[in-house]
Amino acid sequence: MSDKVHRLVVGPLETNCWVYPIDQDGAVIIDPGDEADSIISALKKHSLTPKFILLSHGHFDHIGAVPRLKETFGAQLRIAIHKQDSMYLGEDAYKVHSVSIKSAMGSTAFIDAFWKNMPPPDILLEDESEIASFTILHLPGHTQGGVAFWDRNTAMIFTGDTLFKNGYGRTDLTGGNTQQLFESLRRLQTLDPNTVVYPGHGETTTIGMEKF
Repeated sequence: MSDKVHRLVVGPLETNCWVYPIDQDGAVIIDPGDEADSIISALKKHSLTPKFILLSHGHFDHIGAVPRLKETFGAQLRIAIHKQDSMYLGEDAYKVHSVSIKSAMGSTAFIDAFWKNMPPPDILLEDESEIASFTILHLPGHTQGGVAFWDRNTAMIFTGDTLFKNGYGRTDLTGGNTQQLFESLRRLQTLDPNTVVYPGHGETTTIGMEKF
């Protein structure tokens, strides 16, 4: 893993939150799923000012710390998510999350314990759009609005819950689609095999090490 990337494993589902410097003192936060105070402390430790929250998809274990981070950093911190997962943010988000959580866990208890209203997105991402140092790859399958953040200049990609080390995302939740997921995985296989993969859960890998 590059020493430029800071990894925090957050929340009960052990989500990888990535802090990625993009200039001398600015950074993006990728998938802040929980433990906002730990994320804020990491930013201070490395003297970084967050400019974007980049969300690989809308599931709660990847966005749980968004309200607190937005409250702390205000308008300077812009939230970006693919347009097809935008319903996981904003004033009606609880209803959407309730459906997903009930499907996965049988009740809403997981989010009810610490729910805070979600701010709306500032930026709606599309396939091949660019933000900070990243090109957006739309990779539906785990959710309809799943994306990866690909920095082609450094051969690094943040894949959320689409691709893991020795695995890939589930498709049995609301919005999941197995055929789409495998199409997305095949798209990732077209990248340079040396591209380093920073997944939503688990350890890093490379495109070339993952065969499917």
